[in-house]
Amino acid sequence: MFPAVDQPADAIEPFATAERGARDLLRRLSAPPEVAVVLGSGWRQAADALGEAETECPMAELPGFLAPTVAGHGGTLRSLRVGGHSVLVLLGRTHLYEGRSPAEVVHAVRTAVIAGASVVVLTNAAGAINPALNPGEVVLVRDHINLTGASPLTGTEPPAGYRSRFVDLTDLYTSHLRQVATSVDPSLAEGVYAALRGPHYETPAEVAMLRSTGADLVGMSTALEAIAARHLGASVLGLSLVTNLAAGVSPEPLDHAEVLAAGTAAVPRLGRLLATLVPRLAGSSPL
Repeated sequence: MFPAVDQPADAIEPFATAERGARDLLRRLSAPPEVAVVLGSGWRQAADALGEAETECPMAELPGFLAPTVAGHGGTLRSLRVGGHSVLVLLGRTHLYEGRSPAEVVHAVRTAVIAGASVVVLTNAAGAINPALNPGEVVLVRDHINLTGASPLTGTEPPAGYRSRFVDLTDLYTSHLRQVATSVDPSLAEGVYAALRGPHYETPAEVAMLRSTGADLVGMSTALEAIAARHLGASVLGLSLVTNLAAGVSPEPLDHAEVLAAGTAAVPRLGRLLATLVPRLAGSSPL
């Protein structure tokens, strides 16, 4: 017997749960998605610039999905056509710090890729470690440092038909997609994103350590989703909105309200970037 719709994504084998989610999702869509866009804190309002939704539903209606619990994460799925291409927008995400497992954190991305998306765009709000980066700036993620202590590929070996869990991450944030993004907006900088579990912000000493490892940005998402997407064969583009200076870089205490306010202020630019970039990404996956 299948589990209840609201059962966690790893209550049974997580790939089977994602397959069920993909089947349910495809029944709701007019066409399989070509691109999946995950919108993190500060990015949600920019989704409207992509156009009018053909279909929208709460995430929690689909098998294995759990509604986000964090302010700024709406918890809905939106399907629309952008430049003639089918795009799935995930307004909100699940985080490790909500007490979720890695399988639950990546379930939405796994479902989208199994449903057909060959390109996954992962957006997030990030603190700037590199002092050359400023609040309101969008930065291409060139690579990440996963300090969450977790991976979506731990546990039993993926079932037959899936790649080995020993996945090469050399070009995880696909260089070809970054080239497409810079052709759309040459002002985009690139940086290395350090992923921590949260939910607390980092100490100044931790930020100094991260800087010494080569990190330019720090946040609490994205890394596990990127790994899961690449394992399934999708190309990944990461976009970080700098919402604040990290601890020890910022002269002021950090506050989640600041993150959301920075996102609101950046909405016009974020919307223009997504509306121009997403149709260029469709069909451009080199994998």
